[in-house]
Amino acid sequence: MTPPRAPRADAVRNRRKIVDAAREQIALHGPDVGMDEIAAAAGVAVGTLYRHFPNKTDLVTGVIAEYLQGVATEAEAAAERLASGSRPLDEITGFLERVVEASAADRAVKSAALALGADPVDEAAVARTVEALTVLIRAGQSDGDIHPDITIDDFYLLFATAPTDRPAPVRARWLTLFLSGFTTRARGAVD
Repeated sequence: MTPPRAPRADAVRNRRKIVDAAREQIALHGPDVGMDEIAAAAGVAVGTLYRHFPNKTDLVTGVIAEYLQGVATEAEAAAERLASGSRPLDEITGFLERVVEASAADRAVKSAALALGADPVDEAAVARTVEALTVLIRAGQSDGDIHPDITIDDFYLLFATAPTDRPAPVRARWLTLFLSGFTTRARGAVD
């Protein structure tokens, strides 16, 4: 049995263009944007779009899966920086800021996923995120900066309640308030 071939470079590029265009078009025009409009924005033929994503639900699932992979990559990078001597609290704060902003940018795509009944769970990406966040939490607890009772579930509560539909200053204030509940430091010391 021969192993599966790696995708061609042009196929990888086209997929990337389609996913980027879908995210942008859904954000601009909502979940009802047509596949033709997404293909045009990506600069690919409609047939190319359908070869990668047979329907809009699959396309939205692909966009969300990419988002989840990006969150996992962010969490892993933050955990890796600990080995270089960075402070766990700084890495946790930076990670949360980036994820909340990315979630705000992809809010329309998540709404489309709900509207279309897409199942965007990427178990591998979730497992990578949990593993990296666990490293960050434990390091922060060892440093005495993170409350000893904080768990990964608290981070998911944070993500679920983030005011992604509000302006950036509101999101930043919300994060400051939320972080003060995570940390052992006074509110002004978290920033």
